[in-house]
Amino acid sequence: MAALKLRLGLVGGATGALIGPVHRLAARMDDRFELLAGVFSRDPARSVAEAAAIGIPRGYPDVATMLAAEAARPDGIQAVAIMPPNDSRAAIADATLDAWLDVICDKPLTNDLASAA
Repeated sequence: MAALKLRLGLVGGATGALIGPVHRLAARMDDRFELLAGVFSRDPARSVAEAAAIGIPRGYPDVATMLAAEAARPDGIQAVAIMPPNDSRAAIADATLDAWLDVICDKPLTNDLASAA
């Protein structure tokens, strides 16, 4: 019997980003993840367009919209890989955890110790 794949959402890592394409490739190579949803830019239109361009079925304009929409789906995402610029990772991780989803996060989580605390 084939193993079930973890339904994964992505934040950050648009085309041209350094680490995003690596995360997407690794998730596909591992064959334990199904890349289903994502937010790829702070610009809502670019985010949705980028998802379509890189073959992610459900592109969203922002993280809050993605988390709410995915929570309402019976096949919604189960985890989020977070890889935008350092200054936004902690807030996105907090929102993702508040939505009861698992987090995979690039390092560093924040820019300084005060922000981490």
